Amino acid sequence: MADTIPASEFTRNFGRYRMLAQREAVAVSSHGSITGYFIAPDEYEEFRRFKQHRRSFATADLPDDKVKAIGESRMDARHGHLDAMLEPK
Repeated sequence: MADTIPASEFTRNFGRYRMLAQREAVAVSSHGSITGYFIAPDEYEEFRRFKQHRRSFATADLPDDKVKAIGESRMDARHGHLDAMLEPK
């Protein structure tokens, strides 16, 4: 990703950043904070499809066999280092 671009610069040189967005995301800032990203239409559509397919469930909403399977599942030992991220520092 390119450097963060101030909103005033983005506005003055929109054509340049429109072309850049076809290759990489353009971070736009206002008063020193990133306020958004300008991306190519195909990138946005990919994000939108991903977000649409992402779902989460409460265990209360799942059938008993699924809840049991989740409770009996074990994480692959290769990912044990991730447990350390759950421990308080």
